[in-house]
Amino acid sequence: MSRVILVRHGETDWNQEEIFRGRIDVKLNTTGLRQAEETGKTLAGMSMAAVYTSPLSRAKITAGKIAQFQKVSVVDEEGFTDMHFGEWQGLPLREVRERFRAIYDVWKIEPHKVKFSGGESLKEVAERSRSTLMRLTEKHSEGTVCIVSHRVICKVMILNMLELPLSRFWNIRQDTCAINIFVYQDGMWTVERINDTCHLKSLEKERLSDF
Repeated sequence: MSRVILVRHGETDWNQEEIFRGRIDVKLNTTGLRQAEETGKTLAGMSMAAVYTSPLSRAKITAGKIAQFQKVSVVDEEGFTDMHFGEWQGLPLREVRERFRAIYDVWKIEPHKVKFSGGESLKEVAERSRSTLMRLTEKHSEGTVCIVSHRVICKVMILNMLELPLSRFWNIRQDTCAINIFVYQDGMWTVERINDTCHLKSLEKERLSDF
């Protein structure tokens, strides 16, 4: 039996500003760093055989905060890097809506039918993330591993593990530093936790008190 802890990275300024990130290396902001620290503390009691991460710093730093409570180092896995949004990368949502209205409308309704110019499709993301996940699951067939990645990658991987089509992409929510836990046994995935952010409640209370 393998247990996979799937974590989305912490908050960045571009998350707050609704800017498409993709392969652009955006660092965690102050809140994101604190989210990552709280996530590491929450998962400290779960003994991990390894911590794998997207090579992008927002994921890698989050992974480091988790690994510091474990006796393991962080390993980069290119298969978990963020989706390549092509021409959309680095653009705010409002500009994408104006400049790429037709393709944006398809993205919001039938995301599985979109392939970004100069970038990827959800199918390509699903194939690379799934092959990487299965390789690591086979390697750690009797252990627990943590994977730190991005919103799109986490959503696609969850759909894959639940055997749901990519057309259901918008039915999955992934907040920053959300924890998802799946167990793989006898060729089947079982979900234990999805989009759990209970460990971040104290940070949310602090943010609200600032208003």
